[in-house]
Amino acid sequence: MVSVSRTVRVNAPVEETFTYVDEPENHVEMTPSIAEVSNVEPLENGGKRLDYTYKMVGVPLTGSLEAVEYEPDERIVFEMDGDLSGTLTWEFEADGDATRVTYAAEYDLPDGVLKSVAEPFAVRYNERELRTTLANLRDRIELGTVA
Repeated sequence: MVSVSRTVRVNAPVEETFTYVDEPENHVEMTPSIAEVSNVEPLENGGKRLDYTYKMVGVPLTGSLEAVEYEPDERIVFEMDGDLSGTLTWEFEADGDATRVTYAAEYDLPDGVLKSVAEPFAVRYNERELRTTLANLRDRIELGTVA
């Protein structure tokens, strides 16, 4: 199982940061390897269910995410099914007038092409992906480029 986690401080209130992350279409802009988000559906718990296409080392992976835990302005936990299975967790914590955002991913690599890639490479790839995603989140909010 691959497990990666990163934290960033965003100079914006928790509510603004959470609202941005809670919009699935924003992940296409924020996360370099997400090629597409589709079929977004609201859930009774306040979260969302969606389909995605993610490219890892150039290999397209498809699946769905469903918010199995949804606590506004605090936490979203997605269960991931499809080519990758596991969980994605977003946590939000007030830090004065700013927000500390932690993004963690735990998943199993699929059989086939990616199984032939060494797990340490997959961990490094996804650590870089998390760093970039969190930096993009911070920059989009702090630089005012959020639509």
